[in-house]
Amino acid sequence: MRRAEQPSRRTVLAAAVAAAVTAGAGPAAADPEAPMTTDPAEPTRAVPDRTVDNRAWVTYTDWSGGTAKGTRAVAGTRPGLVIAKPAGTSGYTDPHTGKTATWEYGTWTSPVHRLAVPATEAIVSWNARTPAGTWIKAEIKGTYTDGTSTPWYVMARWAAGDQDIRRTSVDDQSDGKSTVWTDTLAIDDASTGLRLASYRLRLTLYRKPGTKATPTVWRTGAMGSDVPDRFTVPASAPGLAKELAVPRYSQEIHKGQYPEYDNGGEAWCSPTSSQMIVEYWGGRLTDGQLDWVDPAYADPQVCHAARFTYDYQYAGCGNWPFNAAYAATFKDLQGVVTRLGSLTELETLIAAGIPAITSQSFLKEELTGAGYGTAGHLMTVVGFTADGDVIANDPFSESNDAVRRVYRRREWENIWLRTKRYNASGKVVSGTGGICYLYFPARPSAAQRKALTAVGVRV
Repeated sequence: MRRAEQPSRRTVLAAAVAAAVTAGAGPAAADPEAPMTTDPAEPTRAVPDRTVDNRAWVTYTDWSGGTAKGTRAVAGTRPGLVIAKPAGTSGYTDPHTGKTATWEYGTWTSPVHRLAVPATEAIVSWNARTPAGTWIKAEIKGTYTDGTSTPWYVMARWAAGDQDIRRTSVDDQSDGKSTVWTDTLAIDDASTGLRLASYRLRLTLYRKPGTKATPTVWRTGAMGSDVPDRFTVPASAPGLAKELAVPRYSQEIHKGQYPEYDNGGEAWCSPTSSQMIVEYWGGRLTDGQLDWVDPAYADPQVCHAARFTYDYQYAGCGNWPFNAAYAATFKDLQGVVTRLGSLTELETLIAAGIPAITSQSFLKEELTGAGYGTAGHLMTVVGFTADGDVIANDPFSESNDAVRRVYRRREWENIWLRTKRYNASGKVVSGTGGICYLYFPARPSAAQRKALTAVGVRV
């Protein structure tokens, strides 16, 4: 659960536009914009009954497309993008350490993807390996429905570790029409009808000069959405009774641990949920990876997840794509951020053995049995009862044994999918609109592939 005084992202998105854009460090000035190549997977017409558009680049053909400068596609069981002959060098001063270093880099720019759902919001995610001495930058450039374009927005400077750079989102990026809020690019005033019509992504891969090390990016993509304003959503009919055997971890037993990673407890709902699902899929940490954790602390792997999802600009562990990227650092896992439209879609995933991490906000009286209210909290949905109620591993619990909860279907569905709600003061604030993280195998089974495709996730 996020800190009580910290508004949810959608609350922030409704706030006033931030200050003007600041220039992003890196090779932008030395790297001219790529040609406006067209995405071969571009939809030919709008799909009016959907509110979400997902596009991902994952195959060798994908990586061979677009525009590469100093990078190349690599084949294999998990195709990816690596540095070939660097396009040049660039200096970067880490704002969180003050350290300046020079890096070799290469770039890859996607073709233009035209959104089937012109979007009010877009969230970029990626899966990558970044050995010591390497890191990546992820950017997005959109075209509005009025024909104008955004600047190249920096959505992340990211590394799996924290020794070379501090992974970070970038504040104060806006062009007067849209603004980046931590991990979300949002139209400033959706009531005007302005939307993102299309976008390109750009990846910059960095390494220490003179080395052969390289990041490998296996997946990148963006989720664009235009979820209508709503205080309530239609009720779905129960369709599945199944529970997945997902490990149970409490965030609350970590209260006060590691203030440098936001102090445990309520701030760690996201990494705690991520670690549950990572371990469900067989992801394990070695003793060597955990030897930095105080041996007096239980469940040191949760501390590890907090450290390696921590966003040094956001000053917390709740950056959605950072959590998905963390999951994908484990062998043979992928992670994405998306939105779902109903509990029926969640049932489709659970039926295929895929749990989901969902974000919701609610008053104490709106979710029977929770015992708390929150402006934004992550839970892991692991199944459904015979009556259709939601079985959730809720990390806001006093112990691991208390993590499993059953929440009433109708209450839970509404607090997760709505985009508007009343807070404790009676003020209208924003809801989370069906946001979730999905972690799943790099080579999913036929049933898993079918389920992911059914909810709009490319594999």
